[in-house]
Amino acid sequence: MHYFINGLAMLASFALMEFTAWFAHKYVMHTFGWVLHKDHHLKDHDSTFELNDLYFSIFAIPGILLIFYGYNDGLFDVRFWIGMGITLYGFAYLFVHDVFIHQRIKIFTRTDNVYFAAMRKAHKVHHKHLGKEDGECFGFLWVPRKYIEEARKRKMS
Repeated sequence: MHYFINGLAMLASFALMEFTAWFAHKYVMHTFGWVLHKDHHLKDHDSTFELNDLYFSIFAIPGILLIFYGYNDGLFDVRFWIGMGITLYGFAYLFVHDVFIHQRIKIFTRTDNVYFAAMRKAHKVHHKHLGKEDGECFGFLWVPRKYIEEARKRKMS
């Protein structure tokens, strides 16, 4: 039974990170946290790393602490699995956002998958706003239906 609860805790924490990321993106990064996030919205980057990358470290802290304090004498309590869910979301974010969408590493440059095409489009729409105001599409894994439908129609034609 504890395997089920731990697995559920990990999946739930992963899923809740989508809301957390959306909330932080909209109400932190595009407000008082813009000082770190604004270089991510610039058209031209003069380095591989951005100040925005510090958010990855900030979001990693809760996962690291939960994993650390959730392990005791070879046993993993529910905190460990919550930390793992947060950490797995972080890896998904790194891979999908930085590698797939922004092509910081030039792999997976093309896709005919409707969901991934819609994800790229939603992110492109988010980045059309160079300032912190008037933003849209603040989520990461959750993609508005209109972009999925648009990608589906594009694939069909």
